[in-house]
Amino acid sequence: MKIKANVESDIAEILEIDQSTGVRKIPKPWLIAVILAALLVVIILIFWIGSSSSSAVRYKTEEVKQGNLTVIVTATGTLKPTNKVDVGSELSGIIKSVKVDYNDRVKRGQILATLDTSKLEAQVKQSKAALESAQAKVLQTQATIAETRTKLAQLKKVRELSNGKVPSQSDMDAAQAALERALADDAAAKADVTQAQAVLDANKTDFYKAVIRSPINGIVLARNVESGQTVAASFETPILFTLAEDLKKMELHVNVDEADVGHIQEGQMATFTVSAYANRIFDAKIIQARYDSSTTSGVVTYETVLKVDNSDLTLRPGMTATADITVKKIENVILIPNAALRFTPPVQEEEKPSAGLVGSLLPRPPGSASQQGKNAIANKKEQNVWILESGQLSAVSITVGSTDGSMTEVLEGDIQPGMMVVVDTVSSVK
Repeated sequence: MKIKANVESDIAEILEIDQSTGVRKIPKPWLIAVILAALLVVIILIFWIGSSSSSAVRYKTEEVKQGNLTVIVTATGTLKPTNKVDVGSELSGIIKSVKVDYNDRVKRGQILATLDTSKLEAQVKQSKAALESAQAKVLQTQATIAETRTKLAQLKKVRELSNGKVPSQSDMDAAQAALERALADDAAAKADVTQAQAVLDANKTDFYKAVIRSPINGIVLARNVESGQTVAASFETPILFTLAEDLKKMELHVNVDEADVGHIQEGQMATFTVSAYANRIFDAKIIQARYDSSTTSGVVTYETVLKVDNSDLTLRPGMTATADITVKKIENVILIPNAALRFTPPVQEEEKPSAGLVGSLLPRPPGSASQQGKNAIANKKEQNVWILESGQLSAVSITVGSTDGSMTEVLEGDIQPGMMVVVDTVSSVK
């Protein structure tokens, strides 16, 4: 019991507790200092562990190569026949018969369809009758001319034999006027003949146009009419057939973006693919680069025409094609990956002198970027690439040329084939 009392007395003395009242006294200054020191030690340990857990940045590199570069411009478009003709009817009427169908091969002058010609036949007969009537009237006027000319000659002879006594001058003037009227009637009758002939020719032309013929040698792409259908050609010519002259030679019309049109020239070769034959590549050649532009959704494009050989009739009009136009070929040049040109070194905090224990606990103002990051930003307009020297990034300034989208030509710079350039950051764990 005495030992227990001594222990409790020692504990109370350490904790500054009054044994008579049981109230805790104010702790001594040295105890406060011990507690603060312990807290500082814990904070320093946490900070040190967090700082030491950061790992160094690792980079992904690729090799600089030497080889050939092909610059390609990609464009999409539609296949079209070399010569496509829409065949219509200038006349209104009922389709009597249709002689051809889809995909039929036709020759120039071949009958495609015919209209009902009953009314046209009647008009031709009527115009023929009008022409014959005009011609008969000419014969009448010519007979009248002969009669009045003979009568005038007789009067002149009588006047000569009578020494001008008979007939009278008025009779002579009347005979002369009758002859002139006969001549005028003859001229009018001949004009009526010409008019009647023109009407007959027009009716015959309409009768001929009632038979719709092929204007070219080709193939029927579309047929928009059936027998018994009524055709109305009032304001515009209705399209009855669409013919393609020769599907063995076709054209690919593609839309080239305004950013690439400066590289396009006639005679350049190209390849293209269509969805129907995904594993087949077709050849083409530029035959026309048009100056007229078109704007779709704010995008300006220029139409370019490529010649396509379709001897096996594999391709069909209207197919959508994606063409790769070869605009430039460069041989034996230094090539650098495009990813190396896009790479930017990560921004790192500068190392600063330790601010002591208090400085590590208090918040610091935002730090500035490292000099390495500043240099990268300043040289952004230049074509800089980065290499690793002793594990550290080192910038190399180069001048670049053409690109194919994945590799870029190096014109100038301290870059040699086989060198490894940085293209990306693998990891930066903190």
